[in-house]
Amino acid sequence: MHPRLGGVVALTLLGYAIAGCATATSAGPRDTRVVETALRQVGAPYVRGGASPAGFDCSGLVKYVYGQAGMSVPHGVTAQYRLGVAVSRASLRPGDIVFFDRLRHSGIYIGRNRFVHATKPGDTVKVSRLDEEWFRSRWVGARRLAAVTP
Repeated sequence: MHPRLGGVVALTLLGYAIAGCATATSAGPRDTRVVETALRQVGAPYVRGGASPAGFDCSGLVKYVYGQAGMSVPHGVTAQYRLGVAVSRASLRPGDIVFFDRLRHSGIYIGRNRFVHATKPGDTVKVSRLDEEWFRSRWVGARRLAAVTP
């Protein structure tokens, strides 16, 4: 993780706590862990087929982040879309998996209309907004995975 990102992670989570918004208050411990882990990967390089901090593709990032929270998730956007339950865009909560572009891209929703994703070759893991034109126009849906028992 880039040295400055520790502060970004802390400020993001503090912002959720202060705002008291439904997306933050409804997040459980697993969801908080998912968001924290996803944010720590910001700046990691994009690597096709990658599923570790050395490099991620989009579904590899989701697989890794959920794995760190104790959940086994397959590598592959289409396989991930079959998991959990469908969630409307209006009902998103931190930790939900968001899908785009005819199931060719995915990321992890972190709240406040933002998500973390591994973008494309030559780029890095980053935070983007769901209302950016590319993501808004290519929205497929979202899935919420069941909580794990510790």
